[in-house]
Amino acid sequence: MTAPVDPDRSPFTHLRDELIHQGQVVAMYNGYFEGPDGEQLTRDIVRHPGAVSVVAVDDNDEVYLVRQYRAPVDADLWEIPAGKRDIDGEPPEVTAARELEEEVGVVADRMVPLIDLLHSPGFCDELQLIFLATGLRATERKADGAEEAHMTVAKVPLASAITMALDGSIVDAKSIVGILAAARKLGR
Repeated sequence: MTAPVDPDRSPFTHLRDELIHQGQVVAMYNGYFEGPDGEQLTRDIVRHPGAVSVVAVDDNDEVYLVRQYRAPVDADLWEIPAGKRDIDGEPPEVTAARELEEEVGVVADRMVPLIDLLHSPGFCDELQLIFLATGLRATERKADGAEEAHMTVAKVPLASAITMALDGSIVDAKSIVGILAAARKLGR
């Protein structure tokens, strides 16, 4: 008889990280590990401060989307509002509310956790905390940075956002997951 598998305990041991490069947002490391059989492993690891994103749904069942330039893929992408968790100690729902106001000029009466997402855990530890925002009110947009200053803000029916998430019009993982999770939570 074999022992039951503990899903919270990995048989791998993280030995240490060596910094290769510290960037403006992320850091790149060589990570050193020991496998269950004693084999020594080295892996490339990108450390990220984490991020939040918001599926903002108004009283007309419309979702706010932004189209912004993303340098790594050299393209403008449709996404839900999002941002880095770059203020130490700031609660994630506060970061989400700030990003929603900065990017689309909206404040929410309700900001509830929706789903958490690891984008690319094969090399990066970025954890995306996705929120559902409702009870929306317009306020002044406070764009932060070149990409936000030049982004397009649009409202689309939730049904159209779901279609965009499934037909390839939206290719951003957090946006696809967030839109589909919000639709399910709202019973759409």
